[in-house]
This record gives sequence, structure tokens and C-alpha cells, in this order.
Amino acid sequence: MLSRGVAPAKHHRVLLRHLSEVAEGVCDRLLVLMPPGSAKSTYASQVFPAWWFHRHPGSSVIAASHTGELASHFGRGVRGLVAEHADWLGYELRKDNHAAHRFETNDHGSYFATGVGGAITGRRADLVLIDDPIKSHVEGDGASHRDATWAWYRSELLPRLKPGGRVVMIMTRWHADDIAGRVIGSDDGWRVLRLPALAEADDPMDRAVGEALWPKWEDRKALERKRVALGERTWAALYQQRPIEQEGALFKVARLVALDGLPDDLRLARAWDLAASEGKDADYSVGVKLGRDAGGRFVVVDVVRFRGGPLDVAETIVAVARADGTSVPISLPQDPGQAGKQQVTWLAGRLAGFRVAASPETGAKLLRAQLVAAQIAAGNVAMLRAGWNAAFVAELEEFPRGRRDDQVDALARAFGMLADQAVITRRAAVPIMVR
Repeated sequence: MLSRGVAPAKHHRVLLRHLSEVAEGVCDRLLVLMPPGSAKSTYASQVFPAWWFHRHPGSSVIAASHTGELASHFGRGVRGLVAEHADWLGYELRKDNHAAHRFETNDHGSYFATGVGGAITGRRADLVLIDDPIKSHVEGDGASHRDATWAWYRSELLPRLKPGGRVVMIMTRWHADDIAGRVIGSDDGWRVLRLPALAEADDPMDRAVGEALWPKWEDRKALERKRVALGERTWAALYQQRPIEQEGALFKVARLVALDGLPDDLRLARAWDLAASEGKDADYSVGVKLGRDAGGRFVVVDVVRFRGGPLDVAETIVAVARADGTSVPISLPQDPGQAGKQQVTWLAGRLAGFRVAASPETGAKLLRAQLVAAQIAAGNVAMLRAGWNAAFVAELEEFPRGRRDDQVDALARAFGMLADQAVITRRAAVPIMVR
């Protein structure tokens, strides 16, 4: 549907396939992470809205970018495509609408574009498009700006979404704690399409490691030259969509292998990290199920991650224990003081028939994490390929500078169970065994 017969490249076709699944309702939250100059906005913020109205006559779209000027630029592109392909699309723009940032179709569809932070009160959307919400490294590195963008997205933009509405976010990463990092770490069911400039392991396009994303536009040699000029920090964020360089992170996540199936000889354990409060910004309660095979390799089998009150926590732990089976031992953290002992005793009482041990956390959080991080660095840890992978890897990659560490804590506890089963017993004054 582009003018002048421009054919989409392979990564554009991958992007269009994911966008098509948003239009068809297969996916309702899509995060697209690609480097600058990859034409992601051409397809996601100009071609896709024109196609969306073809598939959803009479619907409404709100499009947001880091400035109103950029938002209007995208809107102007949508208008141009609709005008050029009106016969094929089956609709046209109303003749009395001339603004680039707001217009209606002749079948009562509406498009409204605004800058991040702009007023959208009174408007509703079947589709929200967020394209390049961060303008520069200055904004990306500024905690106050990141918080303001996140607050606007959650408190002003999302409430505009109609029931069953869909959200597409298209951007280049700037910081581990940017809006993309926050939605990846959320529990809102985001699908992540991450296409780095130079392919890494498990590439979504099945490229060889080091292969350029769009070689006809910018080949590997040109990209490597740019990498030297930009420096590793900027390169890792903008071009690889990995804002914390792996050399500076505790967990070398590139060495965490994803498996499509599990070994038959795994010895399993489930460890929990429990949140102390409730609410949208509260920590998560996390249960990590870890296995160790006969050769000594560790495999992360499952991660359960949720927010809830004490009753929700208890019900979830019991449900997960039943799904795991009585052969899988359970480790619970015990907070200091009488309240901590009472909580553990109450939880253990709900787990009759399971092997349950409780112990306080001892030693610095970073030191506990280093033990399992060393195994990952040695290539001795794998994980089962599953939907929880993205949020899990993101938290490991950002630790200890990230906003969350619940999965790290649960992983470290599970590792302690399997690396040295006696450690848990020694730390608990009396291991809780309920039969």
C-alpha cells in the first residue's frame, strides 16, 4: 500500500504480520523494538492505521508521539495513504477535515494525534498507537521524565481505551527503566517484537548471529562502524534494544539458553519471594521452579508472578503446589519477628501433604544473586521457552539497577535449594514439614 512501488523488506513483513494479528484481535498489546532508520514508523504509524480503518470501519484511533509535531507528521502520512488508496481501502476522509492531527472518515471513524502529555480528555479509542514516546538520551536518562511519561500512559491514555481496545507501542530503547522496560516487566500480557540491528541468539527472523537487520539499507560493515562511533552504551540501547550492556550487568543473559523441552532427569524445587504490600506499584509475589539435571546443569522450568493480598498469595501458592505435585519441595521466605513466623505457619498449614521449608533471607541481596549469576555466566543455566521468559530475562538483565528484583530473589532461593539442599535446613531453626 506504499507509494512508488516500495517493497517491504523481510523485517517489515515480520512487523506487518504482527500488526495484522493486532487488527484481527489475536494480540491486544504489541511492543515493537527496532533501531533508528528501520522504517518501523512508516509501517506501524502510517500504513497500519490506514489498514486498521479498512478492517474496523467507524472505529477510533488515538496516536501519540514524543511531540505534537511528530504526531502530526504521522497523521499527515496516514491522510496521504488514505487519499491515494481510497478506492482499494473502501473508505475516504471527510471533505471538511483538513488538519493533519485530527480527522474523520466518511464511515464515522476518527483519528486523533497528540504529543505525550497532551490533553486527550473526552476521547475514546479502539486502538492506541504510541510511537517514539522518548525524544532523546536526556529524556531517557531523566527519572522524572520517565515517571511522567509512565504516569500519563497509565492514568490518562489507558483509561481512554474502549473495552476490547488494543495498544501498539513502537520505539527505540533509551534506558532500562523506560516505558518499554516497564511494560515488559508488567503483567499486562504484552507481546514483544525485538529486532536488533545485528542479530543475536534466538533471532525472531532466524538470522545468523551478527547478520544486519536491513542489509540493503545498512550492512554489517556500516553498522559496526557506527557502533565504534557511538560507543557501547548508546549502541546497546538504540541499536540492539538492550539498554544495559551485558558487560556491565551481573547476569550475562546472552548465555541463558532457551529450551523447547525438558530433560528427563531433573531434580525440581519451587522457591517463593512474597510481596509485603498490595497495589498497582507494589512488588510481585514470585514462585520460581528450578530443576537440576544429572550433569549439574540448572533449568528454570516455570515462573509464577502476580500481585495480590495475603489470601490471594496463599491460594496461589497452594494451587501451584498442587500443579507441581508433592514430589517438588517448597521453600518460603520467613520475615523477621513474630508476624513472619505466624505467616509461614499459616501458609504451611494450607500446604498439608507437601514438603515445606521456611528460612529467613541472610546476607546481602547482591551476594545471594551472585551465586546463580556465576552459573549463568558459565553457561550452566537454561530456561524452558515460555511466555514468562521476556519479563524474567528483562529483570535479570537490569539487576541490580532495575525497579524489580522479585524474580531474582526467588531464583536465588531456588538455586540455594538445589545447589546445597542442606543450606535451607541449616538456616531454618526448625524446617516446617507438613504431612
